[in-house]
Amino acid sequence: MMLSRTLERTGQVGNGLQVLRRIAARPSGLVGLILLAAHLALALAGGLIAPIDPSIQDSDAILTGASWVHWLGTDDLGRDILSRTILGGRPALIVTVLGTALAVAIGGTLGIFLGYVGGRIDAVAMRFVDAFLAIPWLLILLVVVAILGNSSLVMIVTLGCLYSVAIIRVMRGATLDVVAQDYITAAHIRAERLPTILSREILPNVLDVALVEGAMRWSWMILTFSGLSFLGFGVAPPTPDWGLMVADSRNYLQITLWPVLPPMIALSSLILGLNLTADALAKALGVDRSQR
Repeated sequence: MMLSRTLERTGQVGNGLQVLRRIAARPSGLVGLILLAAHLALALAGGLIAPIDPSIQDSDAILTGASWVHWLGTDDLGRDILSRTILGGRPALIVTVLGTALAVAIGGTLGIFLGYVGGRIDAVAMRFVDAFLAIPWLLILLVVVAILGNSSLVMIVTLGCLYSVAIIRVMRGATLDVVAQDYITAAHIRAERLPTILSREILPNVLDVALVEGAMRWSWMILTFSGLSFLGFGVAPPTPDWGLMVADSRNYLQITLWPVLPPMIALSSLILGLNLTADALAKALGVDRSQR
C-alpha cells in the first residue's frame, strides 16, 4: 500500500511538471509564468530586497523623482516608492491566494453535488445562483467590510464565498458532462456511496476545469481586492499596497506621475501574468472556457 501511494504521488508530480512544460511551450504561457513567478518571489523575499524601510518618511524628499537614494522617487510623505511597490503586492497575493482556494473548494463541491443530484434540488439552487450573480458584488463587499472590518480573515472569507458562486455554475456544467458517462453508471451498479462517486469518479474528471477556473478567478479577485484598497476599504495605512498607493497619490497627478506609475505597472503585470498563465493552462489541459 505504501508503494502504491508513493507511485500515485510520483505520477501526480510528473503530471504537474508535464502541464508546466506545456504551458511554458507557448510563448504567452512562458511570459505569464515568468511574470507570476517574479511577483511570487517578490512577495516572499520582498523584505530582503527592498532597499529602504517602506514606512520611513523623509520630510526633505517629498514627491521627488528618481535619484540615487530613491530609485523610483518618493510619495507625498517622503516614503520610498520602490520599496513600497516591491512589498505592495504581498497583501493582495496572501488574501487572494487563500480566497481563491476557498472559492474553488466551496464552488467546486457545491457545483459537483448539484450537477450530480440534478432534479428539483439543482433547479432551485441554480435559481438562487442566478439571482445572486445579478447583484453587484462590490456593494456586498463594501457592506460586509463596513460591518465586520477589513481584517485579512474577513477579506478571505468574503471574497472566497462571493467568487464561489460563479464557480458553482461552471463546475455544475462540467459535472453534467461527466454524469452521463458509462463509468458513472458502473459506479451505480456497484452500489458505491455518494461521497465515493463524487470524490473518486467525478472529481478527477473535472479537476482540470476547477484549476483553470480558479486561475481566472484569482486574477479577478486581485483586481477586486486592489479596488477595495483604492476605495479605502482594503489594506489600512501605512501598510504598502498597490491600490492604496494609487489612492494616496491620485491628488498629486498634476505635479508628478512617479508615485502612481510603479504600483499601476506592478498590478497590471501581475494581472497580465495570471491571465496569460490561465489561458495557457486551459489550452494545456484542453479546457474550452467558451463552452462553460
